[in-house]
Amino acid sequence: MFERPQSGERAVLVHASPDGLPEDSEREEFAELARSAGAVIAADLISSRRRPDPRFFIGKGKLDELKALIRANDAELVISSAALSPSQERNLERELKCRVVDRAGLILDIFAQRARSFEGKLQVELAQLGHLSTRLVRGWTHLERQKGGIGLRGPGETQLETDRRLIGRRIRQLRERLEHVDTRRSMNRRNRMRAEIPTVALVGYTNAGKSTLFNALTDADVYVKDQLFATLDPTVRRLDLPEGGHVILADTVGFVRDLPHELIAAFRSTLQEAREADLILHLIDASDPNRWQRVRQVNSVLKQLDADQVPQIRVYNKIDKLDRKPRVTNNRAGEGRAVWLSALSGEGLPMLKEAIARRLSQKTVHRYLALSPAEGRQRAKLFELGVVLNEEARDDGGWALEVKMTEKDLRRFLKRENLADHQLEPKPMSPSATAANE
Repeated sequence: MFERPQSGERAVLVHASPDGLPEDSEREEFAELARSAGAVIAADLISSRRRPDPRFFIGKGKLDELKALIRANDAELVISSAALSPSQERNLERELKCRVVDRAGLILDIFAQRARSFEGKLQVELAQLGHLSTRLVRGWTHLERQKGGIGLRGPGETQLETDRRLIGRRIRQLRERLEHVDTRRSMNRRNRMRAEIPTVALVGYTNAGKSTLFNALTDADVYVKDQLFATLDPTVRRLDLPEGGHVILADTVGFVRDLPHELIAAFRSTLQEAREADLILHLIDASDPNRWQRVRQVNSVLKQLDADQVPQIRVYNKIDKLDRKPRVTNNRAGEGRAVWLSALSGEGLPMLKEAIARRLSQKTVHRYLALSPAEGRQRAKLFELGVVLNEEARDDGGWALEVKMTEKDLRRFLKRENLADHQLEPKPMSPSATAANE
């Protein structure tokens, strides 16, 4: 029986697609992913099949061609750009006598190499175990034998069942630890909300220059390298804006096409910074000929995170490669909609800071909020925040409060305290009540 090798970096890349021949940009990105994982690319194989083979995904002719490439190049690893089922992965390993990894497994391996923080390592391990648990189904036949021998006989549990149970137990432990980490992160977010400090989340396709821009804006020392997923661990820093204002800038994990669902689920608490942000800086590599595809892919992930409604400023980076000048384009309200800059040279950074300040300008409004007698806690919180200008007792025992705060903070307060929109009264309080309170 074929035993799975534990090492080997010389790889044959299989660009397999059921939708026709892959584009050059897709092949280049896949090759860059393999190099980022440490693989030495020995050869490439392109395969297009309208209906993937249920046993090997690729056809018999391509399978023979792949065997020849492995022998000719002394390859120890095959990496498939297409997602393989557990049985397809195992069948290919038996036929090829080498390890086989699909795109999801490759990205998970890169994340495992790059995670540095305690939280990052937990998230990656959780994603890996989620991926591995599916690989125990019908793929690992040598694990189906029951334990035997003196001192090894159990109550009839197979090795496969034991592995499933151990993986399930470890997944539960990791989720519990991540819940504690997420609780601390949520407390930090709540503290920033109480202090009325806006949060700006930096998102973008991997290798668009997020870490370089983050360092340039905040004088941080986040690791920077021209490779996919150079940094994974989230970082939060203070960013000073023109005219004395400041915000919290949060860096996030870079996105990529067909990001494994296991990773999106595992990094959901980290990516929550984007969902809870007041503003998203969507970083785009202006020199990338496929940048519009990248934009759609990033927005797709943001939609999965319910962050697609957060206001965005598109930041077109690397204009130094295009010999362009920094500039800002505004929306109809005169606010920055897109900024063209170079994070490497610093050109356009003042424009970006000014655009952030304009989009987050604190415009206060006077509104009238009706509270029932059972909502005394919400009334006390409004007084604690110091936003109540006047108060009037209502006939039903409740209160009508005149509050002064930003529209954004008011909407956030209503959502957090489970108050309905109809409790915002269109009419002001009576003049006599206002005069009495004054």
